[in-house]
Amino acid sequence: MNPQPAPTAAVLVIGDEILSGRTQDTNSNTIAKFLGSLGIDLKQIRVVGDVEAEIVAALNALRARYTYVFTTGGIGPTHDDITADAVAHAFGVGIDYHPEALEMLAARFKPGEFNEMRRRMARIPAGANLVKNTVSTAPGFQIENVFVMAGVPMIMQAMLQELAPRLARGALVHAVTVFAPIGEGAIAAELAQLQRGHVTVAIGSYPAFGPGGVSVQLVARGRDVAEVEKVAQKLEQIVRAAGVQPSRRSS
Repeated sequence: MNPQPAPTAAVLVIGDEILSGRTQDTNSNTIAKFLGSLGIDLKQIRVVGDVEAEIVAALNALRARYTYVFTTGGIGPTHDDITADAVAHAFGVGIDYHPEALEMLAARFKPGEFNEMRRRMARIPAGANLVKNTVSTAPGFQIENVFVMAGVPMIMQAMLQELAPRLARGALVHAVTVFAPIGEGAIAAELAQLQRGHVTVAIGSYPAFGPGGVSVQLVARGRDVAEVEKVAQKLEQIVRAAGVQPSRRSS
């Protein structure tokens, strides 16, 4: 019997500050590692600005293709935080103040501080479920297969932990990295031949340049531990045949 395919995912990073270079996106890396630990295959990462039509188009394309979509950014209290409205538009539903979100936010602020702009953070698309935020209270939300999270890394990470129980798991991917002080071009043909013979294992080649000269990291990744190990050993054989001594790291 064939194993069930692993769940798939995409990340949609939202914000002009990412595209302008003002803010570095670290959330994608965090989400990729998080999904990997659950056996969920991250297939795509997109970045769009604070333009509703762009968010809607990207979200509709991704949610139709992958098991899950995770968005970050644009759910704060300011005028450029338009993600919730864009998500509602993408799903063709209304948006309004969520009673539980309002209650949580009202309790966080001192009397008189819970102004109209801060109330915006309680606007949630119809039919969505809250994703609680243990850092700053303002929630994210889930609607169907889309999880909408904050852009601030610490808050986003807290939301990830909150939504983790809602996700289906897949078999974990195992990886072995073989290091070699050699240029990848010297063994490229052998790597291609090895890949053709082991289609269930992804073989990556990542060159590096340092004071000691050129080197390469050869990574074998797959869900079958025995097959990954077999490929790793063959990578080592290829490197030795080229006249250098490999070393390895498993993950």
